[in-house]
Amino acid sequence: MFWYILKLLVLLPLIGVLAWGCLKLAKKMQDRATAGGGSRSVRIVETTMLSPTLKLAVVEFHGREILVSVSRSGLTRLAEAPARAAVQIAGDPA
Repeated sequence: MFWYILKLLVLLPLIGVLAWGCLKLAKKMQDRATAGGGSRSVRIVETTMLSPTLKLAVVEFHGREILVSVSRSGLTRLAEAPARAAVQIAGDPA
């Protein structure tokens, strides 16, 4: 019983540190992958949840705004329009 407690006291913190290190490494790699890409051609403007399995999203792509339906089965393009000019809200630093 003593060996079990001793192993538990040694291995449990070790597993916790390894899990924490993996999460930190994954975050660092994700940040590095997205930062090096330069300017993006796709930007999500707005999303609205209609139900737990269905969302509406407005995606800006090459100067066009595309309304898409997002569900478990995939994306469906619903409408397309020219991109709107960015509106600055009073008091909002931009």
